[in-house]
Amino acid sequence: MLNMSTENKQLLSKKAIRRAYWDWMFWNLSVQNFERMEGPGIVKMLADVREELYPNDVKAQQEMMQRHTIFFNTEPFLGCIVPGIVLGMEAEKARGGDVSEEFINAIKTALMGPFAGIGDSLLPGTLCPILLSIAMGLSKNGEITGPLFYIFVFLGIMLPLTWFLFNYGCKAGANAAQMVLANGIKDKVTKAAEIIGLVVVGAVTASYAKVNIGFVYASGKMKIDLNSIINSILPGLPVLLTAFLGYYLMVKKKWSVNRMMLFFLIVAIIGYVTTILAV
Repeated sequence: MLNMSTENKQLLSKKAIRRAYWDWMFWNLSVQNFERMEGPGIVKMLADVREELYPNDVKAQQEMMQRHTIFFNTEPFLGCIVPGIVLGMEAEKARGGDVSEEFINAIKTALMGPFAGIGDSLLPGTLCPILLSIAMGLSKNGEITGPLFYIFVFLGIMLPLTWFLFNYGCKAGANAAQMVLANGIKDKVTKAAEIIGLVVVGAVTASYAKVNIGFVYASGKMKIDLNSIINSILPGLPVLLTAFLGYYLMVKKKWSVNRMMLFFLIVAIIGYVTTILAV
């Protein structure tokens, strides 16, 4: 691995690193297409710091940006460490270090997949559902508190985290990924996040989902409400059983989401018409 920390810090000013960071954050999905995906975002980032890397050397600037027009795709938030590493390696190359074009692209290609997996698991798969679940609870009656909560908390987490990752990647170069991917840290963090996500989703399901049994037995003055009896013994049991049924159909029977939605819609209609289920 290369030791790029000191040299890159001297070559790239803090202002240049900040500009490159904001370029990536704002433009990573711009001009996205199936041929290059986030490649144009890398080019935009490097274009705005090209004068610091290659002052008055137009040909070297063009060659640097040209080699990054190839396909690149990762999760743009946690994966921002990869553009940071690219910037760090480009700075080392511009300084005269022994960094080949093939090595830069090889590192970029090798890291985009793992960090995409980490980012997709922790953000769209875990953090976003957790924050949205809390936001929904804060907006039961249409209050603006929920959306504001989501915006400020999400940005409050993402901005410091992404800046740290990008800046660390830039200063450490190819060494930056070693800490994250080594010693099973990735798997441990991902597993912990999955557990937290399942707990939160389960709590939200129990809070918002309702399955009311409509069966009521009446004889004279005696009235037996099955739904009230079940909820007095074990509140939420019908919801729990429905969740287990959904899990069984999706995991064991490999049902698709659309098929599941259609199935529960049919069950709801039949249950309402037959009064087995109640509103």
